[in-house]
Amino acid sequence: MTDKKNWHLQPGVAMSSEAADEVAKIACALKSLSAYTTLMMEREDCPEELQKLVEEGLEAMARVFVW
Repeated sequence: MTDKKNWHLQPGVAMSSEAADEVAKIACALKSLSAYTTLMMEREDCPEELQKLVEEGLEAMARVFVW
């Protein structure tokens, strides 16, 4: 099985390959949560705090990875 990654580290970010793989898993989960909260926002029952938390997490991951 080929382990093809759809991301790479931003220029200037130094991290071991193993750590980057683990952080990328978290980032992937966060992106999934972002999609979920976007759907929930359409239903108007998603807490604003959750949306803000997800957005902050996505911004932080964008400082580490290029997708």
